[in-house]
Amino acid sequence: MVNVHRPAPRAGTAEEGPALPLVRRRRLTGVDAARGLALVGMMSIHILPAWDPENYGPTLQWELFAGRAAALFALLAGVGLALSSGGRTPHRGRAMTADRVGLLVRAVLITVLGLLVNEVMPADPPAYGILVYYGMFFLLAIPFLHLPVRALLGLAAAAAVLGPVLMQSLRGVLPAFEVYNPTFADVLAEPGTVLAQVLLTGTYPAVPYLAYLLTGLAVGRLNLRAARVQGRLLWAGLALAVGAWLVYWVLILQGGGYDQLMSSTPWLSEDRIDEIIVWGPDPVLPDTSWWWLLVPGPHTNTPVAILQDLGSGTAVLGALLLLARRAGSWLLPLSVMGSMTLTLYSAHLLALAAMLHYEVPLLWFLIHVTVAALFAVAWQRSFGRGPLERVVARAANAGRDLALPGRRSRR
Repeated sequence: MVNVHRPAPRAGTAEEGPALPLVRRRRLTGVDAARGLALVGMMSIHILPAWDPENYGPTLQWELFAGRAAALFALLAGVGLALSSGGRTPHRGRAMTADRVGLLVRAVLITVLGLLVNEVMPADPPAYGILVYYGMFFLLAIPFLHLPVRALLGLAAAAAVLGPVLMQSLRGVLPAFEVYNPTFADVLAEPGTVLAQVLLTGTYPAVPYLAYLLTGLAVGRLNLRAARVQGRLLWAGLALAVGAWLVYWVLILQGGGYDQLMSSTPWLSEDRIDEIIVWGPDPVLPDTSWWWLLVPGPHTNTPVAILQDLGSGTAVLGALLLLARRAGSWLLPLSVMGSMTLTLYSAHLLALAAMLHYEVPLLWFLIHVTVAALFAVAWQRSFGRGPLERVVARAANAGRDLALPGRRSRR
């Protein structure tokens, strides 16, 4: 949802940092395609059924995308921020300050957009929007933009472990939210509750999600055009995802952890615990035992779930970057959709508000995806950057200009 390849202005003084080229580099098709896949995944979770009555279990799309699509979005947000703030060589001095100011503007605008979209959603929403959380992701990323890869990965690992611990520790102290999609009225009436929801207690809590964002920042500092790096992302992601699942399998399924879950929450049956692991918490994960931090369910936001989703997202990114080297044209629908996900995701949520998708979900899913792809291709060929992306980018560039007096950021 962030334009990852807007060229930065040339910085010519030592205070501003090294000279920055004004040459526009080609977009990374694999990154855009991964973002497009995340969008399709979110659409499938919002529209298609999660329960398969024939197999008495979750549907394939639920197993593939529940929790993982949102995690992939957050990971790619970090990649985009890295690419727009210098790529392999982070900007320095006033150029980095300008990046931070532009990111602050983006965070505010995306939060406002999310609150506006939430105003249209019904009281019992068909989807839990991520835009308000996304704005907080960007806000929290501001202090970390300048850090090198190793520092970012270390902080991401800390966020993956300490974020869930903090979330569980403070759950009894923080106010419980009553609406999944906060609006302007909620912000004005209960600002503390909304802030706690966006940071720690909501569907996409920003503090644990820092693990995805900071990893994405680190990945974006690599040479993503190199096949060797792309391959390493694929295999490292697979190893991380499998390793996280093995931790769950050994400690919960084989090592007595499941019994600890049952004994610490006697009001939950075995079937109910299984439902949490498969479908996620409703609305929050029990905090009666630290063993709950080892379950991998969607939106449980435990260390195991975060590392598993982080691994799968990294592997998807590596695979699509590799695929784009040989068959980039085949990825066109996904990559074009991925270049304007802010516009398409917002339109998707507004369309869901009409509540027309429950009777024939497969048809409406195909309509959402097809219309999004056709619109994206037609708009990009005619105008380039997506409509909402264009508005946000211009505002962010205006903010950058304030930090770089005497210079105009290229639109």
